[in-house]
Amino acid sequence: MNIPSNLKYTKDHEWVSIDGEIATVGITDFAQKELGDIVYVEVETLDQTLAKDEVFGTVEAVKTVSDLFLPLSGEIVEFNDDLESSPDTVNGDPYGKGWMVKVKFSDASEMEDLLSSDDYKALIGA
Repeated sequence: MNIPSNLKYTKDHEWVSIDGEIATVGITDFAQKELGDIVYVEVETLDQTLAKDEVFGTVEAVKTVSDLFLPLSGEIVEFNDDLESSPDTVNGDPYGKGWMVKVKFSDASEMEDLLSSDDYKALIGA
């Protein structure tokens, strides 16, 4: 299972990459495997400011629909438009081309609540 050590993680199986005041968010390799073939990603919160742990979208797989939870408070500044036509990119490249949103986060102290790769591995029993 792929769990890059340079990323942070949530208990809800999102990953976070920080670049300045922008956080890129997607779902983990574990999450996409659990969901199965992803057929649709919906994010209707572009340009909205949300609190940490609020639902920012949904991911639909053949088996189920799952909410996506924002790991850091802030404004959703970008959605990965490529996922509209190719949602299965999340299955093939969850940490790269399968990213979902970029967030201009407003409270850097919330990063302390994110998990390291080792903590995430322990959470999922990897």
